[in-house]
Amino acid sequence: MQETILILDFGSQYTQLIARRVRELNVYSEIHPYNKIPEITPWIKGVILSGSPYSVRSSDAPIPDLSAIRGKVPLLAVCYGAQHLAHISGGEVMPSEIREYGRAHLGFIDGGNPLMKGISNGSQVWMSHGDTILKKPAGFRVIAGTGDVEVAGYQIENEPTWGIQFHPEVYHSSEGTVLIRNFVVDICGCHQEWTPASFAEATVTALKEQLGNDKVVLGLSGGVDSSVAAILLHKAIGPNLHCIFVDNGLLRKDEFTKVLESYRYMGLNVKGVDASERFLSALRGITDPEQKRKAIGKTFIDVFDHEAHLISNVKWLGQGTIYPDVIESVSVKGPSATIKSHHNVGGLPDYMKLKVVEPLKSLFKDEVRRVGTSLGIDSDILNRHPFPGPGLGIRVLGEVTAEKVRILQEADAVYVNALKSTGLYDKVWQAGAILLPVRSVGVMGDERTYEYVIALRAVESTDGMTADWSHLPYDFLAKVSNDIINKVKGVNRVVYDISSKPPATIEWE
Repeated sequence: MQETILILDFGSQYTQLIARRVRELNVYSEIHPYNKIPEITPWIKGVILSGSPYSVRSSDAPIPDLSAIRGKVPLLAVCYGAQHLAHISGGEVMPSEIREYGRAHLGFIDGGNPLMKGISNGSQVWMSHGDTILKKPAGFRVIAGTGDVEVAGYQIENEPTWGIQFHPEVYHSSEGTVLIRNFVVDICGCHQEWTPASFAEATVTALKEQLGNDKVVLGLSGGVDSSVAAILLHKAIGPNLHCIFVDNGLLRKDEFTKVLESYRYMGLNVKGVDASERFLSALRGITDPEQKRKAIGKTFIDVFDHEAHLISNVKWLGQGTIYPDVIESVSVKGPSATIKSHHNVGGLPDYMKLKVVEPLKSLFKDEVRRVGTSLGIDSDILNRHPFPGPGLGIRVLGEVTAEKVRILQEADAVYVNALKSTGLYDKVWQAGAILLPVRSVGVMGDERTYEYVIALRAVESTDGMTADWSHLPYDFLAKVSNDIINKVKGVNRVVYDISSKPPATIEWE
């Protein structure tokens, strides 16, 4: 077991940020819905209550049962959590006269309180709430305030419980990390021993115990998550891990051969399966993005199931599921409305009858990369941009054909190789080319052309939940455009996508 900070989620957009800030201190944290509180074991060193879009005065306000927590382990309540504690303790929480949103500065700080140790007078904090604590309950001692918010922070007397009405987890709270460290390290007494290397060691040990001599089959994608999951499983069970890498005909140029070679170099027991014709056949005549995803997903399952049955006595399916996927599936409001099917295959048919093992289900994407580095995985794999499970199938807009895939593979290769050669690849989160379902008039030499349009996409992000378009240099874009038009037969125009997420998505389909 490991020391854990438990985070109770009330639906705040910042809840995952709290978990990440705690983990940046090399302390493990877990997010659970406020109404599904796990048993408070000796390994849970402290609890943090998140913010929420709800008001404590609403009839449907989330109300947690904190009887096993209050007074027994240190508790830090953030924003809604702080207002909830004040509200149920007899304080007055009412709508703010002016909505308190954005930057504020602490004008009063109780520097002698352990939570506020080292916080500077005038420190910038981030407010985001429509309600405020107008009257504090008896026994609540104010430890921080701003010009507009008298009770910006408090501690309940004779109890290791604190509340703050600002968000220390966001970047705009300039000393938020100091406050979180005060709580996690000084108040909760966590030893900061949760590192990528310690995670890998503990996970391999746990996998050995969980799997024994059983066989595991894992579908490799060439991406970070499945690769790191494969190495952890390989270290635990060796040749009992059977990896399958399927060429769906929608990979980047030469990717199937290159990635397959790198996996074999890593010592993995991997089988490459060329099913490109089967996927292209399944996509024939389909133009709807959701139907394309489903066709690709079903074909993958059929191919994977066939290959898995060629391995005798397989009992487990390995998956590269990561923590944001887990959080989403047990969120306060339930799974989000479907914007599009998940990039990865979301489920397997009942007839496969395999138990699931997910070595990375407690990690965020950046943590997966750090674990991969500690395992010695090639940086070319670890630093690869995210790539959708349906591959180029959702970057060829409209019907997918072999010729369109060829054009897009060539254009994408010119673009990505240029990013790498100029040192720009590692400065963007994700980049790729999209083949548009339109043709435009052009002139090449003395001849009129009527050919396809390529859109280039590059975004900056930390987790893919939000993203801003990358401001790539004009001279770089000009050269890439020129190279694509000159080298890729079938393209006579290149455009650059300057849409951010939201409102746009990173992928076009």
